[in-house]
Amino acid sequence: QVQLVESGGGLVQAGDSLTLSCAASGRALRMYSMGWFRQAPGKEREFVAAINWSSGSVYYVDYADSAKGRFTISRDNAKNTVYLQMNSLKPEDTAVYYCGADSGYGHRVTMVEDVVYWGQGTQVTVSS
Repeated sequence: QVQLVESGGGLVQAGDSLTLSCAASGRALRMYSMGWFRQAPGKEREFVAAINWSSGSVYYVDYADSAKGRFTISRDNAKNTVYLQMNSLKPEDTAVYYCGADSGYGHRVTMVEDVVYWGQGTQVTVSS
């Protein structure tokens, strides 16, 4: 079982950048496909970005349309951490951001149903 802890959220202004981190413990992160999701008040949790596990050094990524061109997902298996770099933030990006992991060695995590392990979330608030 893997435990996930997000950090890096905060209050920023529109146009600012923020980098979220998701630190894993309990098991090696390298075996998990990972995803970032977010949930705004009154809305369902939605997919933001995903990165697959790999036995080598090539990783495939996916982004929601709302994140393409502005967000970048990456992972550092040596640090057991996944990142979400967010640029050009907009007020509509305001949400609690969660990282999630699959059960291990799976395909990319692009749906809530793909996630087996969740972090507790970190709040991102973008003011206009």
